[in-house]
Amino acid sequence: MSTATTAVRPTPKDWREEWFEIEDATYLNLAGQSPLPKVSIRAIQAALEWKKFPHRIPDSAYFEVPNRIRASIAKLVGGKPQEIALTTGASTGMSAVAFGLTWKPGDEIVTAKGEFPLQYSTWKPMEARAGVSLKVISPREQFISADDFISALTPRTRLVSASMVRFDNGALLESTRLAAACHAQGALLLLDVSQCCGGMPLDVTRLGVDFMVCAGYKWLLSPFGTGFFWAKQEHIVNMRPGPFYWMAAEGAENFSSLAFENPKPALAARRWDVAETANYFNLAAMNASLEFVLQAGAETVEAHNRQLIEFMYERLPKDRCVPTSPADAARRGPYGCFAARTPEKTAALYAKLSKENVITSLREGNIRVSPYLYNTERDIDRLIAAITV
Repeated sequence: MSTATTAVRPTPKDWREEWFEIEDATYLNLAGQSPLPKVSIRAIQAALEWKKFPHRIPDSAYFEVPNRIRASIAKLVGGKPQEIALTTGASTGMSAVAFGLTWKPGDEIVTAKGEFPLQYSTWKPMEARAGVSLKVISPREQFISADDFISALTPRTRLVSASMVRFDNGALLESTRLAAACHAQGALLLLDVSQCCGGMPLDVTRLGVDFMVCAGYKWLLSPFGTGFFWAKQEHIVNMRPGPFYWMAAEGAENFSSLAFENPKPALAARRWDVAETANYFNLAAMNASLEFVLQAGAETVEAHNRQLIEFMYERLPKDRCVPTSPADAARRGPYGCFAARTPEKTAALYAKLSKENVITSLREGNIRVSPYLYNTERDIDRLIAAITV
């Protein structure tokens, strides 16, 4: 008699149970604003109790939550906690780089046409402030590529600043090859990873990037007004000094002895922490959300979303709609875009989807569909039904 047993396959997790159900809409807009999972809302409720009874807040609370968040982000991107500053979004980290690097007149910063506005609002003022030049390049084909940036490098190029995944079409930049080319030219690479961190696996060592900035309210499932800035340790120690949050000073943990007149910033990225890092509400939720993201796994999100986007592209009516993200899933981020045959028809179709409570985003003439683990093929069916009716 055989003693072999048949392995029992685990029941697939129903991730929808981790969120409060959105009963009045089909929500396919995580790239615009993520709904908080239940665990994060519970964390906010617990933080409210702290402010309700502030005598229960220990001094250690000002540092423990931020430190847990740094540790979670480090795991998520393959970095070190001391390389991470906690910010209110991607723009804060961009400013840290703009003011922290030592510029020479004529230094060149390269970004791309159609980038998210923070690229221009950060670097255009630096032309007048530091005498640098912002070069805005256009793609030679439909999507911006590493080759486009590499061909634009010159001996004057100091920094390439770009989105790893484009907000308007989901195109994924081949960052590893671009980083190698930048370094061979003596330039640095800054990536905005707001539209992919948490939605697909990232590793700063493999990417070779020098700086990363990220908003928290998208794929990190965190509140609006959260984010992080990552800098390679070798750059942190060489950045220009500037004003810093007092809790980033050495010895600030000792609240009974804070009268230091010559504070020394920690030799870590937290010197660029946004003030009031221990924000009880935003960071309590961010801490819980990041633990959830790590538990779920960025690779799980990537595989789930890739399946749903491929399903969407298969079902789109070919006579009315065209995909506007790369056809190769390996060349796009964790979402996909499409458009109607004309800009006017695209705008009308987006309005129709909104009227049917199918929530997407309209970005630069593309309808952006960004699902998450709480979405299923039934949600894509509703999207297609709203298009075809």
